[in-house]
Amino acid sequence: MSTHHTATHLTTPVAAVHAGPARPARRLPAVVTPDPVPVVSGALVEYAQLDHAASTPALESVARAVVTATRGYSSVHRGTGWLSRVTSAHYEAAREEVARFVGARADDLVVFVRTTTEATNLLARALPAGTPVVVFDTEHHASLLPWPAADTHRLPVPASPEEALGRLESTLAGLADGPAPLVVVTGASNVTGELWPLERVVAVARRHGARVLVDAAQLVAHRPVDLAALGADWVVFSGHKLHAPYGAGVLVGRADWLDAAEPHLAGGGASAAVSAEAVTWATGAARHEGGSPNVLGAVALAAACAAVRTHRAAVEAHEARLGHRLLEGLAGIPGVRVHSLFGPEHPRVPVVAFTVDGLDSHLVAAALSAEHGIGVRAGKFCAHRLVDTLLTRDGVGAVTAVRASAGLATTDEHVERLLAAVASLAAEGPGVAYVEEPGRGWVPADDPRDLDVALPW
Repeated sequence: MSTHHTATHLTTPVAAVHAGPARPARRLPAVVTPDPVPVVSGALVEYAQLDHAASTPALESVARAVVTATRGYSSVHRGTGWLSRVTSAHYEAAREEVARFVGARADDLVVFVRTTTEATNLLARALPAGTPVVVFDTEHHASLLPWPAADTHRLPVPASPEEALGRLESTLAGLADGPAPLVVVTGASNVTGELWPLERVVAVARRHGARVLVDAAQLVAHRPVDLAALGADWVVFSGHKLHAPYGAGVLVGRADWLDAAEPHLAGGGASAAVSAEAVTWATGAARHEGGSPNVLGAVALAAACAAVRTHRAAVEAHEARLGHRLLEGLAGIPGVRVHSLFGPEHPRVPVVAFTVDGLDSHLVAAALSAEHGIGVRAGKFCAHRLVDTLLTRDGVGAVTAVRASAGLATTDEHVERLLAAVASLAAEGPGVAYVEEPGRGWVPADDPRDLDVALPW
């Protein structure tokens, strides 16, 4: 794995942060627990966290890591003071932890940015001119929109993995006489949770000399990714979907396009030498990490990677149980339609998109929150082409859907509460009156809750 050009490894502090191979743990990593939330009845209830696909609550180990790093926080890479050297060591150790988490190869770069969206846009800016990009309409907008329109080949939403692979094969075959293409594919759908057949996608791409970018934002919290074993070229993901909501994302993969591209942010750190006549830019990750880096975000992301890697088996078992009950329970409620890309039996992470006959999806989400203390998401989830296709294909009149997504902060009681609440909504409608207000959406017509919450500072 390539790192910054300055030497930052110290004997005493680094010994504590360079961990060896993690031993599998049977218990779940602890999640920071929010205070009870108010509902319109006037009661306080435990918050039912079923919106993991949007943002995950922090792990306790992540919060501790941030507090610890903050105690000795200082400048990175260009300071000679002891705290600067320690902070620089923490930053580079975080890079190594992230590389280990995704099975990066020895010469892969790990570039810290803010989000998956920024990581993908960074690669898009590094794309050699004229490179064809092949991407399905199933993608999140972060993976669908950054590419040059003239060179982008969008494939329609497939009904099966075989259809997807067939379309990919024929499209790449038609590009055989030009530059090597880039294939962009998600690891798990952020709408339905369904897993894409990454190994088969990469195999098709390799037969045609194409490179592959994997959007793993919705995948890495739930399933392992091994970049070297998979044979993909890059992977992107965000801390806020991996229980590290501290503003860090990452691009991991091949260095050649990145070293040849203009710096993502021109400035200090990205420059190796500056004279009156010329600028020599750094190579490696430093080239695209101009300015003072988000050290605390990198530490948080690394701490989350370490925790999930250590507890992976327990995480998967927990989520498999919740995901099965969530999918089975929603599908069994009269008047509720579960929407699927490849069919209800296809493997997935614990994310389910559904609609309730006769009810606006945003109203359903508002009622679940106001009356039951349940957090879900409603809309098109930054995947408009996919949601439009699914709702049209399934013959429902809705234009948006509800998404329930489980994870480490979700309990069995949360899932059962959701199922009971959705069944009540489908049979009887909301329990209180709602009005739709501009800019706010559906809100209870008579809401006794005090929304003037205290600021964290």
